[in-house]
This record gives sequence, structure tokens and C-alpha cells, in this order.
Amino acid sequence: MTTPTPPTTSSSTAPIEMAQALVWHGGSDFRIHEVAIPELHDGETLVEITTATICGSDRHTVLGRRSAPCPSVLGHEGSGIVRATRNPSLRVGQRVVFSVTAPCMQCDRCERGMTAKCQHLKKTGHEAFDSDWPLSGTYASHIVLRNHQPVVVLPDSFPDVAASVATCAGATVMACIEQAGSLAGKRVLVMGIGMLGLIAVEAAVRGGASEVVAVDRNQTRLEWAQELGAVVPDASAAGADAEPELFDITLEFSGSEFGVTTCIENLDIGGRAVLAGSVADSLAYALDPEWLVRGWRTITGAHNYEPRHLERSVEFLANSRIDWDSVVSEPIALEDVPAEMQAATEAFLRAAVQLS
Repeated sequence: MTTPTPPTTSSSTAPIEMAQALVWHGGSDFRIHEVAIPELHDGETLVEITTATICGSDRHTVLGRRSAPCPSVLGHEGSGIVRATRNPSLRVGQRVVFSVTAPCMQCDRCERGMTAKCQHLKKTGHEAFDSDWPLSGTYASHIVLRNHQPVVVLPDSFPDVAASVATCAGATVMACIEQAGSLAGKRVLVMGIGMLGLIAVEAAVRGGASEVVAVDRNQTRLEWAQELGAVVPDASAAGADAEPELFDITLEFSGSEFGVTTCIENLDIGGRAVLAGSVADSLAYALDPEWLVRGWRTITGAHNYEPRHLERSVEFLANSRIDWDSVVSEPIALEDVPAEMQAATEAFLRAAVQLS
């Protein structure tokens, strides 16, 4: 992990060349732009993107479910090769992944270790194309990493797709698991088996949970969760008179009203719910304080992540049992991303974009 404050002297400067960037202009309007690669400032790094993956939140942006600067270069999951750097902890030629967040490291939140909620936070794939960070997204041939943006150097054997997934889905799950606390001997519910939910299932199983129950409406996704050790509820056994199963830990990744309600209301005494899926407009939930107090229950959330979570994500996914060939699509080209954004397929959890 590298998050240093670099010296003012330059260790390397960016070569004079152009980058190819897929710029989103709103709705289904994407255009390829040639962008001059800027001179690097202290702490910055130029990375050539080799692989990106399409996160569901980018689909939400394009479909109008989530606000974002426009025009912009979307994409926040990716891995690549260092091509130039003014970060003394990196060198040209290293394979790296990088955090979604680029904190200032000077505000009160950063000073107390909450860099994920920095007062002046910049985010990969979330910045305006006409801002001071045009090459901020992974749907481009190159990205410029900012000073203080966490970076993890990858081993040669680490798959590109797993590395890309580690930068958002994997690291977010590691933050959720930290919020949940020890899973050893606990009954765990994982709601929503997208990429985050699938990683969470494996994390709970590997964390020693006594039972991991996976819930999703997609049968294929449930089968993937079962392959990792999850139990799938028998829908035929559920009924109006059935007693709800209670859990020590619930992890919510669906963002749905049903998912949030189930994860909260199925908490046992001393249980803890971690909500991570509600990142777009969500219905309010009416909470009974007496139920919370008398039951010693905890409800918390997780959004973005800290540098340690990216490190843990890389370490965890290096030994993952997830079959990446099954859950991630065959690679597509950069120019195919717009069509993929509009696709409603549920055959894969991620679409892979091959850039170099």
C-alpha cells in the first residue's frame, strides 16, 4: 500500500502522448475522445489500464438512477501498469490496483481515519471531464492517480479480472466484514448475490460462520453461492405461519426494500445488520427504538472504504474460490461498453473490458 506524501522532486514525468477515453455525455451518449496526458504533479501516477470491469453503479448512472457529473469518464474498477510516476513508492512497470477514493489527507475526517468520507473527496470515475482530473475513470486507456490515492502493487500471478473487482466490490465487502465483527460461529445472512454478495458469502464461510444463508431471486447466482458453502432457503417451506430464521449478522447488498427490511427484522438478540446496498434513492424504514434497545441490536452502514480494506481485498481474492470465468463475461472492447451499459443480462455479475 502506498499513501505517502511525496517529495517535491520528480522521480519520473509523464511522456508526451495521448490517451483514448470513453466519455459519457448523458443517457446512452458515449464518445471516444483523445485526451492529452498531463504533466504529473507530486504524488501522481500515470497508469495504463489493462482491464476494467463494469460495476452495477455505473449502469445506474447511465440509466438515470444515480446522479453523476456529466460529461465524465466513468469506470472505477480496474487494474493496470505504471507508465510514469512522481510517487516515490512506485516504479514504472509495476502492476497495480488503486482505490476508488482520493482523499485530501488534511481535513478533520482524514485526520481521524475516515478518509472514505473526506471533506474534499475525489473519486475514480466520478469526476467531471472538464475538471482538473479528466482522466479519472477506468473506461480509458490511461488514468492519472492523484496524490494520496491508495495503490496496491499486485503479484504477477494475480488475475486481471480479480484485481479489477478487488478495487470496488472486494474492498467494499472487506469494509462490511470489518463493520460486522467476528463471524466465527455466527449465523450470517447475505442478502443480494451480486458480485459483493458472492464475495461476502465466501468471506463469511472462510471467516468461520456456523451457517451462511444466501438470498437472491436469481437461481444461477444462488447456485454460485452454494458452491462457496452457502445455504439457500427452501421457498416451499416458507409460509404465513412459519417462524422467521434469526441471524447474528446480516449483510445487505440488494438495496431493495425487501432486503433492508429482512436484514433488520431478522436480527437475533445481539445481532448486527450491515447495510451496503442502499446507495441510490431508497424508501425510509420505520425503526422501533424499544426493539433495538431491548435486543442489544446494532444497525450500521458501509460506503466507500479505507486503504486497509483494499489491501485485504487483494489478499483475500488472491485465494478466492470464485470461478471468475463463470461470473465475469468474456472481455469486450472499449467501444462496446455503451451497448453493454444498456444490456439487461443477468448471465454475469460483471462485464470485463480489455484495454491492453
